[in-house]
Amino acid sequence: MIRVLLADDQALIRSAFRALLQAEDDIEVVAEAADGAECVAQARTHLPDIALVDVQMPEVDGIEATRRIAADPSLAQVHVVILTNYGLDEYVFEALRAGAAGFLVKDVHPEDFLHAVRVAARGDALLAPSITRRLIDRYVSQPRLGSHGLPDLTTREQEAVVLVAQGLSNDEIAARMVISPLTAKTHVNRAMTKLHARDRAQLVVIAYESGLVTPRENAGDTR
Repeated sequence: MIRVLLADDQALIRSAFRALLQAEDDIEVVAEAADGAECVAQARTHLPDIALVDVQMPEVDGIEATRRIAADPSLAQVHVVILTNYGLDEYVFEALRAGAAGFLVKDVHPEDFLHAVRVAARGDALLAPSITRRLIDRYVSQPRLGSHGLPDLTTREQEAVVLVAQGLSNDEIAARMVISPLTAKTHVNRAMTKLHARDRAQLVVIAYESGLVTPRENAGDTR
């Protein structure tokens, strides 16, 4: 059962999402919050698998809530998915930097919304290649880590990180690298551990900021 926390300052929005999620046999809404501070408190109380967090809320916004959840070791299993009305913008980028696993536009098709919740719950890639490219193309001027590549990683781990940054799943990485899915998962997990990445979305941000991957490498990908 996927346990979900809903955080949005609009009660009507929360009710709509709750109705959609509760209709699924494998999803349970365990708590709701009307602002970021309450979101963090509810996350600590209920330990959900997924926190669906509105990016703009009063007092403590979704970015700060994400940052607090990501910084709390007791909430390491909570995957934050940012909800936004505006699509890809500076708030979304900052939320990903803060530790969000991905983002959803509120007018997303219900089937895509439910699919995204399930993808985030299993810790798999939530950002499609086209979204990843738009994200980095727009914000590549953000401060970088100042190094070329990630020397703490093995060559195969770096190769796996590059493929994660292109939006590939573990099975797709395995096919591309001609290895087993288990070995691909191991490479990705070791890279995340070495780089202290909370999830695959944060691994993507680190890959671009370190210079391991550049927008040009994905320029031909139109998926």
